[in-house]
Amino acid sequence: MKTIKPATYESWAKRAEKELGERPLAELEKDYGGTKVRPVYFAGDVPEGAPVESPGAAPFTRGIRASMYANRAWTIRQYAGFSTARESNEFYRKNLAAGQKGLSVAFDLATHRGYDSDHPRVKGDVGKAGVAIDTIEDMKVLFEAIPLDKMSVSMTMNGAVIPVMAMFIAAAEEMGVSASELSGTIQNDILKEFMVRNTYIYPPVPSMRIVGDVIAYCAEHMPKFNSISISGYHMHEAGATSVQELAYTLADGMEYVRAAKARGLDIDAFAGRLSFFFGIGMNFFLEIAKLRAARQMWAGIMKDLGAKQPRSLMLRTHCQTSGVSLTEQDPHNNIIRTTIEAMASVLGGTQSLHTNSFDEAIALPTDFSARIARNTQLILAHETGVADVVDPLGGSYYIEALTAELVAGAGALIEEVEKTGGMTKAVSKGTPKMAIEEAAAKRQARIDLGEDVIVGVNRFRLEEEAPLDTRQIDNDKVREEQVARLAEIRRTRSEARVSEALSGLKQYAAMNEGNLLEAAIVAAKARATLGEISSALEEIFDRHRAAPKIISGVYDNAYEGDPEYLELQKRIKKFTSAYDRAPSIFIAKMGQDGHDRGAKIIATAFADMGFVVHFGALFETAGEVADHVSEMGVDAVGVSSLAAGHKTLVPELIAQMRRLGLDDIPVVVGGVIPEGDYQFLFDAGVAEIFGPGTNVLQAAFSVLNRIEGRLSNK
Repeated sequence: MKTIKPATYESWAKRAEKELGERPLAELEKDYGGTKVRPVYFAGDVPEGAPVESPGAAPFTRGIRASMYANRAWTIRQYAGFSTARESNEFYRKNLAAGQKGLSVAFDLATHRGYDSDHPRVKGDVGKAGVAIDTIEDMKVLFEAIPLDKMSVSMTMNGAVIPVMAMFIAAAEEMGVSASELSGTIQNDILKEFMVRNTYIYPPVPSMRIVGDVIAYCAEHMPKFNSISISGYHMHEAGATSVQELAYTLADGMEYVRAAKARGLDIDAFAGRLSFFFGIGMNFFLEIAKLRAARQMWAGIMKDLGAKQPRSLMLRTHCQTSGVSLTEQDPHNNIIRTTIEAMASVLGGTQSLHTNSFDEAIALPTDFSARIARNTQLILAHETGVADVVDPLGGSYYIEALTAELVAGAGALIEEVEKTGGMTKAVSKGTPKMAIEEAAAKRQARIDLGEDVIVGVNRFRLEEEAPLDTRQIDNDKVREEQVARLAEIRRTRSEARVSEALSGLKQYAAMNEGNLLEAAIVAAKARATLGEISSALEEIFDRHRAAPKIISGVYDNAYEGDPEYLELQKRIKKFTSAYDRAPSIFIAKMGQDGHDRGAKIIATAFADMGFVVHFGALFETAGEVADHVSEMGVDAVGVSSLAAGHKTLVPELIAQMRRLGLDDIPVVVGGVIPEGDYQFLFDAGVAEIFGPGTNVLQAAFSVLNRIEGRLSNK
């Protein structure tokens, strides 16, 4: 019998080079954000010592349970929340009846940032992109007729984690469910807020104390509740590479474990209740390998930190399909994208999953789109057979090699973070934030140049888009309802009891003693509002204000020699010569939306092209932006909107600019804006609207045309 010689990359390359002719073999290789991928893998590419463990055994590369989905499917946990607590409750109950297995609550941005619905800074944010929660009474309505002793509840909350958790625990108690019976997860991951999402309230150091207090309280009183969900998802959505998402997420986890240990907690007493949250994008095999690598690395990290129990070494994770991969153009393609990402999550071994709705690049999901998103998971679980075999891709040359490469790359990046003194110090310096923003800008430049193909956006575009029904939230109506409820609470409560509870909370904060969550529960029961509890802590800790920084050079490098780019720069130089200055733009983020990826990419690109770019602080009001525009004398204003506040905030900005005599300065708007809202914004005075998928270079030409047109008419 003839012995077959084992294939190698070198032997394959000889055959491939003949097929390629004059094209270099390197053309077949890919770079996935620093992770190099070859077109073929062999047994020799799997590193020596690669894990060959059984599923359910450390380091859990193949899954945290021996039988995985063959015994029990992942939890279908759709993330939702909008308008009032009453409307969100109806939505939850409908979805639970249709097969959803757990709740995942989205709060509005006013709640995230610690403001009551009647605060002047949140006029455009109440009930948008999440549910408004002001008091314990709102929390009771949110979970009405939902058995909290049986239903797992996940809450995405970080900045205002103390009042939200306090109201959840207190509301459950008043509904007959003790804290010890509650199951679910609170995100409580503040470090990533300083890196990417920006819904922080307090500075990093006191914020870390809050994280520790929540972990400590849950360890003592809530044995079935996960006290933290360490999130890479928001890094993923902000543009992080897979290596960055892995490294920074696990490094955050290390920091939280150390913070809990510093409080005297035994690592094995709380480690089993830590959980993770990863974003899943369109690079199918890379995302599968990312989850396998995360489990393998976390087991080693926890062992090094002193964990001894097997459960303490397990990385349990929720996953969510990518929002940034969704497109406004030809949006039904998003159903396919979400299906592919959901499949990757399952093959990677997630414990629970949220699938995005196809219309979320445009507006909040409708009941119709949410049903398709939920049914995507049901079909995967019941019709495809993917749940029947544990780790079905384990042993694949490619998957094993890719997993090992991600482990090595992320491990090296964690070492860099450790050398700076850990993630709290790295975050304070802004190093991870700038690295992620650079990766995001590079990705966008590749899309704009057509190097990364997005079907329906930069290739295979429809000539005409069909209209799409979207969910509309009447922000003014929701705010009026919430303000009325707040007024009634304040009218009927005992002010003396509220004052006493808030004084006790402030004393704990000032003296660095006691548990802040414990004190906040007392305040919540007394009917203190979310804003009052947050303000009490703010008096002691202060409110964090970040200084925006813009990277440079990414677009210059990507577009080197491009004729259109050179033409734009030529026009800007001509403008500069004619007016003795470069064209200038103020880029604004109004309201409480902290997602600044799009705004930062525009700022980076426009600055490279030759514009003078002024980047405003996050969370400004329309009046504050108008004052900046007046002081700086800019030629245009760009507004970034991702959280559905555009119909309130943009007209208010234009009115404020008109008041200051600045109504001839063009205002352009970009972000997640339903096409049905375009005419409303144009009627309000908006000059240009740039939806998701807009080519940045084309946007720059449009803005320059507007600026030149304005000056020529003077």
